[in-house]
Amino acid sequence: MSSLLLGHIVDALGGSLEGGARETAIDRIAPLEVAGPGDLSFLSNPRYQQQLAASRAACVIVAPAMRDAALARGACIVADNPYVYFARATQLWRQCNAPARPSGVHPSAVVDPTAQVHPSATIGPLCVVERGASIGADTVLKSRVTVGEDCHVGARCIVHAGVVIGADGFGFAPESGRWVKIEQLGAVRIGDDVEIGANTCIDRGALQDTVIEDGVKLDNLIQIGHNVRIGKHSAMAGCVGVAGSATIGAHCTVGGGAIVLGHLELADNVHISAATVVTRSLTRPGQYTGMFPIDDNARWEKNAATLKQLHSLRERIKALELALKAA
Repeated sequence: MSSLLLGHIVDALGGSLEGGARETAIDRIAPLEVAGPGDLSFLSNPRYQQQLAASRAACVIVAPAMRDAALARGACIVADNPYVYFARATQLWRQCNAPARPSGVHPSAVVDPTAQVHPSATIGPLCVVERGASIGADTVLKSRVTVGEDCHVGARCIVHAGVVIGADGFGFAPESGRWVKIEQLGAVRIGDDVEIGANTCIDRGALQDTVIEDGVKLDNLIQIGHNVRIGKHSAMAGCVGVAGSATIGAHCTVGGGAIVLGHLELADNVHISAATVVTRSLTRPGQYTGMFPIDDNARWEKNAATLKQLHSLRERIKALELALKAA
């Protein structure tokens, strides 16, 4: 793996190199606590200033407010947003060191003759692209990805191993103790610049399409039900479940293991904490949390039992308040 010069990094990404030489070679990007003399690191949170002082990194990316502290240690790149600069640095590193990914269809992939795959797209080993599906420019399907019939994946998307796009949504009508299948007649439409983590499943719509808008980022092992709509640049962490016909706005985040029940609406800029179960629509931006704090089991059971009695306690308090007003 080849090294990069600090001067090349700054020329490509901007920022101000201070206290160091442009000719310094960077061998890797590493966290502050383990970075060595050939490494580039970053500090995005002032709480870790102590780690900055002790770091052996060749250069550290810092915000303007941390410039003096970083210079006291050694070389630094001063950038308005160190975390974003670090992200751009990882992209630059990948571009300079990763082997070129050939576009085209792997010999083991199966692409239906009616599917449309852009010439610049990459279809990896053992992928399946079914009848009428389309894959946009510069999109990469890693291995074992399935894109169901009539589903669309936009440009510059990354779809990781094991993803299934366009399986049937979970739709059944009860009749005399049995289930009658509701055929899923919609598809899935995925916008541009979307990334989908390994083994995530996005179900096709029952009548209308399931829609993932531009810039959405989905982690591994996420379930997106039929007819869900996710707005632009929203992001979800691993093991999130979104039930059918839920609508999630733009620039939302959903923490790992959270659940959004079906037919609910989340406004733009709603942020759901990990392990929260969303049971009602959220019409105002903000952070929402529904976790019950962890405790030793005996105390947890007592607290849970108390919660069950909150309604009756509330009614008793109301009655006492009325009695006091009448006295």
